[in-house]
Parts: sequence; C-alpha cells; structure tokens
Amino acid sequence: MFVFVTVIVVCAVYIISIKFVYRRYRQLWAHLREEMFTPSYTGGNSQFCPTQDRSGAHLKNERARALVVTAHPDDECMFFAPTILNLIESKVAVHLLCLSTGNYNSQGPQRKKELLDSCTVLGIPCNNVTIIDNKELPDDPTVQWSTALISSLILKHIEASAISLVLTFDGRGVSGHANHIAIYKALSHLASTGRLPIGCQVFSLHTVSIFRKYMSVLELPVSWLLPSDFCCIIGWEEYKRAKKAMLRHHSQLLWFRRLYILFSRYMFINTFQSVTVETKNVKMY
Repeated sequence: MFVFVTVIVVCAVYIISIKFVYRRYRQLWAHLREEMFTPSYTGGNSQFCPTQDRSGAHLKNERARALVVTAHPDDECMFFAPTILNLIESKVAVHLLCLSTGNYNSQGPQRKKELLDSCTVLGIPCNNVTIIDNKELPDDPTVQWSTALISSLILKHIEASAISLVLTFDGRGVSGHANHIAIYKALSHLASTGRLPIGCQVFSLHTVSIFRKYMSVLELPVSWLLPSDFCCIIGWEEYKRAKKAMLRHHSQLLWFRRLYILFSRYMFINTFQSVTVETKNVKMY
C-alpha cells in the first residue's frame, strides 16, 4: 500500500512539475527570444554588441529573420518543429534551407513537394524555402559532404536573406546521421573563421540519449533543469500542428516514424547550444 501511494504521489508531483515548467517557459519566452536575437561579444570584462543595443528594440522595428538548415525533407518537422512554431508565432521570418532532395530511394521530386506542404502547415512561406539539388550532396549517410560546398551555400543564403539567427544540428546530428553532422561542421567552420556577418548567431540542437529522446513530453522537466543556451517548448495544440506537418511526408510514414511522432521529445522540446562566433577586428571609438 505504501509503495502504491508513493508511486501515485511521485507521478502527481512529476505532472505538476511539467505544468509548472511549461507555464514558466511561456512567461519567459519573450525574454528568451530577445536574448536569442541579440548577439553579444565579449571584450575584457565587458559585453557589447556593435550593431544593436540590448533593449530588443530591433525586434520591434525590424522583423527578425531566422534560418533553419536541414539535410533532408522531414528534418524540419521531425527535429525543429517546436522552434519553428514558436518563432513564427512571434512574427519572426523563418527561412528553411534543405541541402538535399531526400533522393535516397529515388523519391526526390515527391519529397520536395512533401517538404513544401509540411512548411505550409508549419507556417513557413514557400518563398522562404530553398531546396538544394546537388549531386555532391546526396541523401546518403555513407557519403561525406564537402564542408567547403556546404559553407558556401549557407553563407550565400545568410547574406542574401539578411539572416540574424541560424539553427541546425549539433556535432552528433541528433540521430547520428552523417549528413546532419556535416552541416554542423560547416557552420562551425564559418563561425570559427569569422566569415559570418556581424550580428549573426548560430545555435545547434542538442542530441540527447536514446532514453530521453523517447520520453515525449515527460522529458520536459529534465531539459529544463539541464544546462542549455536556449529552449523551445510547445503545448498540445502546437503539437497537433507539428504532427500534421509530419503527416505531409507520406513517403516517410513507416511504422517506426509513426512511433517517433508519438514518443519523441523533439516533437515537443528543442534545446540548443550556442556556437561561438568569432568576429573580425571591430574598432570601437
């Protein structure tokens, strides 16, 4: 009897903690968004931003632009849906750069259409979606993508669209896919060599353990307590929209992906690590 009561109490406390974290996140979202779009550079003991002050006024006066860089059609909703939905709700102009057509099983044309349908559901205008069809960037985990080529494509897109925030995978690629990891290496290269425009920030999506990955929304308190530089969380209504976007990828809806939709924490939660961006010498007068 004691064990039963203890289990009930623990479950009740955990459910309350989930609700508390979600409510707290909603209260902090405006501040988190401002921090995400306000780059700071460290010089000595002081922080400064050469292009903007830290008041967040630029978010009000000029629509912020974010770029999500993915490897394949369906990455945008499988891994980044919470972030995309939160940013779009906040009137951020979200752009998507997908570096392949997903032609691994000769389904490229179909998958391109599915990606555009998915982005429509998520709220990304088709004009903001770029799909790269390059033989040097095949949808194939056994092929090493060129860091120089990816860097060039990403930098060109950042400059053409005046992007101030870039989001992509981390060094483990969430699922360990070589194409995901290649994107991180390319962006890390751009960031470390000072080639990104001043004021452009880069965040990489945390790869979590397999156990945490499939805890669904139950993983929320864990993500909240563990250190991260940025966190995006969605509720039930937004989850249904993310699920609807994933269902647009008809060619990919195998049984294990249906389970993924139900149990993956990435359908509810995104946590990011900031990628250090080196800047060219900026003289302050």
